[in-house]
Order: sequence, then C-alpha cells, then structure tokens
Amino acid sequence: GSVDDIGQLRQQGADPNARDSNGRTPLHVAAFQGHGSVAQARIAAGSDPGLLDNQRYDAVTIAAVRDDVPTLKALLASGASAKLITSIYDGTALIAAAHLGHDGVVRELIRGGAPLDHVNNLGWTALIEAVILGDGGSRHTETVRALVEADANPKIPDRSGMTPLQHAEARGYASMASILSQAGR
Repeated sequence: GSVDDIGQLRQQGADPNARDSNGRTPLHVAAFQGHGSVAQARIAAGSDPGLLDNQRYDAVTIAAVRDDVPTLKALLASGASAKLITSIYDGTALIAAAHLGHDGVVRELIRGGAPLDHVNNLGWTALIEAVILGDGGSRHTETVRALVEADANPKIPDRSGMTPLQHAEARGYASMASILSQAGR
C-alpha cells in the first residue's frame, strides 16, 4: 500500500508485471485491496493494466466486482481500459458489475467507454445479467436505468430468445420492466 516504495522498487529493477502463482500482478493486488493511489502509481511505474490473472480478471474488473468506485476511477484515469474481454465467461467489467447491481460502478464504466451490448459466452448482455441475476431491488433497477440511459440495446435477447423486458416481467420486476418498456427502441 505504499506509493513511495513503488518508484524505489522500480529503480532497483523490480518487474512491475511480476506474477504470483495465481497470475496476479502487483496491480491486481492493489485493485483487490482497494488502493487506488497505489494502482495509479503502479501504472505510472510500468504496470500493464491490460494483463489478466489466471481467472482472466484485469484490475478494472476486480475493482468493479469489489464495488470500488474510487479505485475504478483511479484505474481509468491512469489509462486502464473498460473495454477488455475478461473472465471465463468472455464478459466485461460492465457485465460483472451489472450482475452484482453495482450501479455506481456501472455508471463509471459507461463513462469509461465500456461496450454496452457485449454478449458473453452464456449469451447474456449487461442488461440481461442485471435482470436475471439481479434481485429486482433498487441497485439492480438503477443499473438497468443507467444502461438504458446510456443506450444499451434492450432488444438483444438471450439464447432462448427472451429479451431483458420479458425476463423482468417474468420475475415480477415491475420497475425494471417499466424502464425497459419505455426504452422500447
């Protein structure tokens, strides 16, 4: 967690992208521990923010899953990308955050240029995940709202042909269904 030590270690020849047995770099660890300033310093010292660990997570996805807006902002401001394909599901940080209802993170990822309509290897977009893996509560509803306001396509169906609206209606998620039906397109 010490920003001061990073420059010193770099001067001593430390590899900024060294990996542990799980494929994690110091940048992954900084993101996991919520050390945004350390993450910024790591990138400035040569850490590659696009590297994936053995589970195929990058630092942005780690911060997104942790619901850590400050670290996410620090990463994006330092040049990390919100556009990477990550995880064993060939998803994105946006899909992971939407699944968990991390609405503040979703908004930051949208600002960072995350692909709104990416379909993972399960056949799901961020909108679909927010509905079918969500609980219908306020954070998942705000996630759906943020995605729709950003112009995510509500007509992309899952592999069974069901749209996010159909999933919301089937689950009785009236607020989500209202947002999705108004998005209509």
